[in-house]
Amino acid sequence: QLQASGGGLVQAGDSLRLSCAASGLTFRRYTMAWFRQGSGKEREFVAAINWVGNGVPYADSVKGRFAISRDNAASTVNLQMNSLKPEDTAVYYCAAGQRVITSSMRTAQAYDYWGQGTKVTVSS
Repeated sequence: QLQASGGGLVQAGDSLRLSCAASGLTFRRYTMAWFRQGSGKEREFVAAINWVGNGVPYADSVKGRFAISRDNAASTVNLQMNSLKPEDTAVYYCAAGQRVITSSMRTAQAYDYWGQGTKVTVSS
């Protein structure tokens, strides 16, 4: 089970930190990722991190502003979001995949478990 939290309503330029707590799985064996889905849009990749802390390049739209991290001892993955923009408004989902190869880390279908999503709204 994945439980995402930390969303909210903020102004452009503000920061938010999303967290996703995992339970019922051996967290350190899973690649973790964040995806997001804006209203009327398809779900898109944001960031991913494997069990040793390596990932793939962030989505171009968030590069340099967002940072993903994980705490294997606490079974959590975080997404630090800085310099938020109105176009970052979306529901953010965390995902966990046990056998995710590097070339698939940006693909939603590679992940086995999904959180319920946490809504982020950025006003201009």
